[in-house]
Amino acid sequence: MNDRSDGMTSEVAPTGNGLAIAGLVLAICAVALSWLPVVNFVCWILGLIFSIVGLRNANRGAPYRGMAIAGLVISLAGIVLIIILVVIIGLGAALSA
Repeated sequence: MNDRSDGMTSEVAPTGNGLAIAGLVLAICAVALSWLPVVNFVCWILGLIFSIVGLRNANRGAPYRGMAIAGLVISLAGIVLIIILVVIIGLGAALSA
């Protein structure tokens, strides 16, 4: 809090955490665009990266820690799901050949 000479006090607004918001938005977009394979995977990876950096910033005092965690969880779940589906499809193709 800063004391001003006129008796009023002013607060310094905390800086935002745009990377946490971007990570969550990209993770949600990846879920919505799950029918587009390449776009989906790019959104998952970028959502994961932005969420990790946003969480790191939140641990240093930036706001929106919950958004960073949500983006991280959604991104990790999506990436694990993609890996499982690729393995299942690959095994199915190998067994049918």
